[in-house]
Formats: sequence, C-alpha cells, structure tokens
Amino acid sequence: MRGASAAERARRASRRAVSTIRSFSLISLRDLLVASGPTIVLVAVACFIAWLVVDPAPPRSVRLATGQENSAYETFGKRYAQELERDDIAVTVQPSLGSKENLERLQRGEADIAFVQSGSTSEQEAAGLGLASLGSLFTEPVWLFLREDVKATNLTALRGLRINLGPEGTGVPNLFRQILAVNGVEPKELSIGALENTPATVELLAGRIDGLVFSSAPEAPLIQMLLQTPGIRLFNFSQAEAYTRRLPFLTHVTLPRGIVDLGRDIPAQDYHLIAPTATLVAREDLHPALVDLFVKAAGGIHGGAGWFQQQGQFPSPKYTEIPVAQEAAKYYRDGPPLLQRYMSFWLANLFDRLWVVVVALAALVIPLSKIVPPLYVWRVRSRVYRWYGELRAVEQALEGVTTGMPESQRKDRVRADLVRRLDDIETRVNHISIPLAYADELYRLRSHIDFVRERVQTTLDGEPGALAK
Repeated sequence: MRGASAAERARRASRRAVSTIRSFSLISLRDLLVASGPTIVLVAVACFIAWLVVDPAPPRSVRLATGQENSAYETFGKRYAQELERDDIAVTVQPSLGSKENLERLQRGEADIAFVQSGSTSEQEAAGLGLASLGSLFTEPVWLFLREDVKATNLTALRGLRINLGPEGTGVPNLFRQILAVNGVEPKELSIGALENTPATVELLAGRIDGLVFSSAPEAPLIQMLLQTPGIRLFNFSQAEAYTRRLPFLTHVTLPRGIVDLGRDIPAQDYHLIAPTATLVAREDLHPALVDLFVKAAGGIHGGAGWFQQQGQFPSPKYTEIPVAQEAAKYYRDGPPLLQRYMSFWLANLFDRLWVVVVALAALVIPLSKIVPPLYVWRVRSRVYRWYGELRAVEQALEGVTTGMPESQRKDRVRADLVRRLDDIETRVNHISIPLAYADELYRLRSHIDFVRERVQTTLDGEPGALAK
C-alpha cells in the first residue's frame, strides 16, 4: 500500500511538473494582443474605408439603349443581355428610335450605355456630354431600297420621289441629308417620310412610297427580307470611294454577289455601299469593370467574319470620332485582365480591388510595425521593473534608520518591518507570469531581492546568515 501510494504521489508530481512546464511560453499572447490591438483596429478601419470608398464594387445592373423593333441594335442588345447574364449582370434593354435618342438618354442619365452610329456627334460634343466610346462594333451600310420600277442610278434622280428616312430620333435622317448635300440635292426636293422601319417597309411593299433608307447591319430581319423580296431593288453606290473622301466617318464596303443566297445567286452582282460604324458609347462614370465586361462581350458577339468584315476586325478602337475610354483602350491593347482569364468576373474583380486594401495596409503596417515590438517589450519588462521601486523603498527605509532610537528597538522594529516587506515582494514576484524569452529579467530580480536581504542582514546584525535564522 505504501509503495502504491508513493508511486501515485510520484505520478501526480510528474503531471504537475509537466503542466507547469507547458504553462511557460516564449511569448505572451495577451501582451502581444494588447500591444498590437490599436494598430490592428486602425489598419482594419483604414482598409474598410479604402474598400468602400476608393474602389467600390461594380453595380449588378446596367441600362442599355438599343434601337427600333426588328433592327440590328435590338437584336444585338438582346445578345449582350444574354452574355452579361452569365456574369450575374442584369442588362435592361431600352428600345429607342436610334442614335440621336440614345445620345439624349445618355446625357440625361436615363441609360448607362447605348448603340450610337458614327457621324451622330463630334469629339467635342461627346466630351461635353461626358461620353466615351467602348469601340466600334460593326459597319452599318446605308441601304437604299427602291421599287423596281424606279430607275434611279444616282442620288440626283431621287428628286421628287417619296423616300422614307425614319424618325428624327434615329441617326438616318441627319446622315442621309449629309449624303444628299454632297450630291447637291436639297432635302426639300424630296418627299421625305418619317415612319419607323417596320411600317415604312409595309408602305414600300404596298407601293405607297418609292423607297426607304436604312442604316443597319445586315443581320437586321428587315434587311434580310428586303434583299430577297421580288419587286424591290438595292441602290448601288457606284461612287462609294468618293463618298468616303467627302465624309470621313464613312467607309466603302462591298456586298458580294451571291452572299444572301448562293443557290439563287442573290444578289446577282456586287453592290458598292457606304457605311458608318455602330459604336458602343457609355457614360464616363460607367464602372471600369463593366467596361471590360462589355468589351469582352463585344469580342464574342462581333469578332467573327461577316458580310463586310474579316475575322477579328471588330470590335475595334478605330472608326469612331468619340474618344475611346481608357479601360477599353487597355483591353484592346493588352487583352482581358490577367485574373479574368482564369477566374469568374466577380472573383477576379474582388482580387483586383484588393490591391487598394494592400496599399492601405502597407502604408500603415510598415511604420506601425516599428512601434509594436518596443511596446510589447515594455509591457513584459514593466511587470519586473516595477518591483525595483519596492526594493529601492526597502533600501531607503534601511538607510533611514537614524540614531536616537535605542539599539534594541532599532533592530527589532526595522528587522520585522523589512523582513515582512521583502517576504511580500518575494511572494508576489514568484507569481509573476513572464515569457521564457524574458525569464532572465525575473531571475535577476530575484537575485536582487536576495542582495537586499543580505544587505539588511549585514546592516542590522553585522553578521551574515543571522536574518535567515
């Protein structure tokens, strides 16, 4: 029984020793947290402000002004909505009459981005309206469809005819007036209609007007239909190259023979056409991340080969009189941002925005990191150094013993008081929790307590070891 009890006591003593050893640590987490706490709070607040104010997150919805019913603008607007929906961006498609109305909506803040035809505004006007181009998307040839019995071969022959140019909210009336002007034809010499595309097509097929003018991509359903409708012919701009010299925003394009239907040889000849370009125009305050997203979508929608373009010709920062947005120009020059090539849009945007936080973090952490270590050291050592004041008080009390007091009284009273004070100091010092890295400070303090105790002994008794007894 005794052996068992002794073994049990040994095991308990061993466990207490192990527990005591484990309680020691190289650093004091509590002191470290207290020393670095103000710095952590300050850095967190600064990063939060930078996160919200300096580089806000892009909105999850955007308004896109397109065009008339059955127009190429309407068709492409729906495709943009589908593309951006994949990245959780809701595109609200706003039908409109065309370029002129789209510019007005952008100016009034009723739309964030819109399709605009080149030639609809100037560089100075666009800058004044706070607009920027995201690039040219496709050519929009001027399609002049006439009844087959109208034998006009040049625009001067249109005098006196009933030609529909569309509503004034589109870009076509202003564009065609410029074309008439370089031919020396006044608009008042024609009977100009202002019907929208669909009702104007009905009027042409019914023979109630002589012709109509579109400016649209060939993908527009009405263009496709009229190119294959018997009794309707397309006007050939045989002087197309000359038009591009007189009106620089126009380009010369060719509608190849058989491009509509090779089997039926439609059209039966090459047609020379003049064409402005469709441009994606945005307000200057459109979020940069959305600019990248729209240019990326434009590459997928308009980047292929078409009737009037080669593979990769569009989208392009060229062919537009409106200055190209800085973010869009960078996208055309360098391609999509690195992170967007491998991550989803929102995750890539998150990491793109983190650099702002990193800058704010570095600006604060670097100088503050020089303050935290000394503050930590001071906190740890202060738990030891404060007791040196108590030891000094004991020494001063010892030195304050003066003559005038009986020898026996002096020894007894001072001895009792100083012993009590030293014992109290030693007891409390033994309970100090201090990291192992600073244990030498604690042991030095304990040796100094012994030194003062030895001094009290020597001073009061005159012989070492007496006080210890």
